[in-house]
Amino acid sequence: MVALARLMVIGFVVLTVIYVSLSLYSRSVRRSKLKTWWEEEGRPGDLESYVEKGLAEYDGSLRRKLILGVYVVPICVVALIIYLTNFH
Repeated sequence: MVALARLMVIGFVVLTVIYVSLSLYSRSVRRSKLKTWWEEEGRPGDLESYVEKGLAEYDGSLRRKLILGVYVVPICVVALIIYLTNFH
């Protein structure tokens, strides 16, 4: 039981570090794309407001939610391995 608790705590910490890193990387890529699009569109309005509006749209996007798969996929794989090892 202690080994399972240790696995869960360490796994959660590692997955959180991966999630935060991936989230920050994805947000920085979106920010650079928005700056490029702003220049290509003829610089409509203020750059900072254009980028902030684009990032607000990104926060509600499906891509942002898919990053949560960092938690779901490994947990499902570990649960499947435990099930197959013990009960099959």
